[in-house]
Amino acid sequence: MRNILNTETDIQAFLDYLRFERRYSQHTWENYQRDLLQFSQWLDKHAEVGSLNDVNEFSVRQWISQLHREGLKSRSLQRKLSSLRSYYQYQIKHKRLSLNPAIDVRAPRDTKPLPKTLDIEQVTQLLNIEGDDFISVRDKAIIELFYSSGLRLAELASLQMADIDLTGALVTVTGKGNKTRIIPVGSKAVEALKNWLVHRSLVNRKQLGDLFLSRQGSAISHRNIQLRMNHWQKKQGITQSIHPHKLRHSFASHLLQSSGDLRAVQEFLGHSDISSTQVYTHLDYQHLASVYDKAHPRARGKKKD
Repeated sequence: MRNILNTETDIQAFLDYLRFERRYSQHTWENYQRDLLQFSQWLDKHAEVGSLNDVNEFSVRQWISQLHREGLKSRSLQRKLSSLRSYYQYQIKHKRLSLNPAIDVRAPRDTKPLPKTLDIEQVTQLLNIEGDDFISVRDKAIIELFYSSGLRLAELASLQMADIDLTGALVTVTGKGNKTRIIPVGSKAVEALKNWLVHRSLVNRKQLGDLFLSRQGSAISHRNIQLRMNHWQKKQGITQSIHPHKLRHSFASHLLQSSGDLRAVQEFLGHSDISSTQVYTHLDYQHLASVYDKAHPRARGKKKD
């Protein structure tokens, strides 16, 4: 059984120090109080210690790990650790402890949310653009190229006529850090680009300059590209929001599903660090798990008679 009286006395002495000597606001010292009492209550149930001052680093790690598993965000965990560190430093200052059990404990980082992607059927639905007018042809070429080659918005918007090699089905892209990479262009995107170049010549006959233009012959802006994608998302009856980076995510996820080649996907995306690309392996695992659940005889529920 822990010495509850000693624990409460120690906490109150620390809170008085924060209020009257450090002049902390009521909101701040109440946060400290809440964190310390929560930890103390957890110790009552989970740790064999005599008082709050008998805690070791392992107990602190256990508590933080449990809170993390329960869904507490990294920032909140950091605040709780800060409360513990300050409390134990106060105890060391007053010669009640020699070591701070929370000093080397770090809060786990929040996991990054997985990028959202379109499935292949949704991409097909989006790209089923049949209009033969200037805007429709241009927009189809833009969306085809986004999905075909996994370009960033800034990369596509800055493309020049000289960057496209339709004979070789290649596009030269200048990405982050002014790094250049050459990426294949799919046959559907090549077809859409050829059609676009015919329409482009109506406003600019030069084989130089920006690849994608407005009706006035000026370069199309980032904002305009995003607005046009919103237009086609609604027109094609797709409920999920669509933006250039979602097409980039979809490109990477679908390519990894079919090839399994993470390094190739890294090169296509222009990631300098493969850890940036590895997020797509989690999407791939989701896909594999879905296939397993639907197809494996031991994964499916029993059929009802």
